[in-house]
Amino acid sequence: MFKHASKNQAHILALASLMTLSACTVGPDYVRPKPDMPEQWRTPAAETAASTSLSNTDLLWWQGFDDPVLNQLIADALLENKDIRLAAARVDQYLGALQTTRSASFPQLGAAADANRSRSTEAGASPFPAGVANPSSLYNAQFNLAWEIDLFGRTRRATEAAQAQVLSSEEDRRAVLLSVVSGVASSYIALRASDRKLEIAQATLKNYAETLRIFELRFAGGVISQLELAQVQSQYQLALATIPSIEQQIAAQENLLSTLLGRNPGTIPRGKPLAQLGFPPIPEGLPSSLLERRPDMLRAEADLMAANAQVGVARSLYFPTLSLTGAYGSASNSLSSLFSGSATAWGLGANLAMPLATFGNIEGQVKSAEAVYAQQSIRYQQSAQQALREVNDALTGIEKSRAALSAQNKRVAALKETAYFARLRFDNGLTSYLEVLSSEDDLFNAQLNNVDAQSASYGQVINAYKAMGGGWVSQADGLSVKPADTR
Repeated sequence: MFKHASKNQAHILALASLMTLSACTVGPDYVRPKPDMPEQWRTPAAETAASTSLSNTDLLWWQGFDDPVLNQLIADALLENKDIRLAAARVDQYLGALQTTRSASFPQLGAAADANRSRSTEAGASPFPAGVANPSSLYNAQFNLAWEIDLFGRTRRATEAAQAQVLSSEEDRRAVLLSVVSGVASSYIALRASDRKLEIAQATLKNYAETLRIFELRFAGGVISQLELAQVQSQYQLALATIPSIEQQIAAQENLLSTLLGRNPGTIPRGKPLAQLGFPPIPEGLPSSLLERRPDMLRAEADLMAANAQVGVARSLYFPTLSLTGAYGSASNSLSSLFSGSATAWGLGANLAMPLATFGNIEGQVKSAEAVYAQQSIRYQQSAQQALREVNDALTGIEKSRAALSAQNKRVAALKETAYFARLRFDNGLTSYLEVLSSEDDLFNAQLNNVDAQSASYGQVINAYKAMGGGWVSQADGLSVKPADTR
């Protein structure tokens, strides 16, 4: 067993044990699969972790950004996000289905009462019996019992399948939690990146506007040509055209965040600037730990367990069924004597049924159930491979995005010097303004790209936590809406 088994994983293991120990139960007992897991990541976590050595992914990692506004946004999303509430309601649905399926293991009791009054014809072909009241009344009250004895475990297997479906829906809900938290964090980072881009564009526009003002005065004085003035005007319009696009990106991110928070589109509060956000520690762990961390892996296993149990349900159709029935009550022509001793009526019955020739009906159901199990087994293996791919991608992304960010920082620094010296040369009459224009445009684009690199670096850390799952999902679950709260 894993060292840090989650509560849901413990439920799966308990259900697997129950399925293995079921006596007189037709069908295969569940055997937990062991997907092929490598011993280490393609990009070792220790290399990407750099100076960070923290390996515990049970922390609420988004708090590592050190932004109280982001913390509050995620807390709000855990309570109000509509996808989380929808997933919680689905858990309730499967809990109800489990209760219904399990009830077949117990006797079904019922009660009925009826009263009727009728008159028969006295002008028929046969003489009406003397002494018989006409019209007549009949009153009846009784308790009924029906019970199908689960001789070969059909109901037990069906209950196992229903229990596994509940676990699957619960892990699906936890997967939604993981997606929503990661989505809010990623969207907030993208929003703060767009905010920073807008600041850069507005500052650049202000700088270009001042240059344009000076050049218009020089042109009016005949100092510069129409060509040089047009170059400055073009530079100014380029910066001006960039701003509406960034503002549209900001509005789109705010609308997306509002939806994730379960609200109508609107403004989103801001916290720390992008450059002042902290970096959550990079998660580490062995590939095998994905089995206890990722909700999609646990959900895939629960679906496999349900399919295994359905094979038993299908095979049980080959065997006899035994049903017991009973009734106890009173029947009388007079309401006053309905509950007298002479009005008592009862009956007991037993029915044994077994298929003899179904001409492929049961065989077809068994083949279908076995095929579904085979599909779920393949899906489980696919889930393991998908988990490994996503984690390796994220760890590689952390390493490469940080390298790209470092290069972008150096490029911005170099272009600042280039723009400074280009303008100095222009002011001293050593070059045309075309050199200044080119260096400043390069700097403007490099600053915007640098913001993208910062955002990507944060995003890869988010992707790593999303890919690895971890105990933080259980902690986030404690802050979210529960299935019973959706009613």
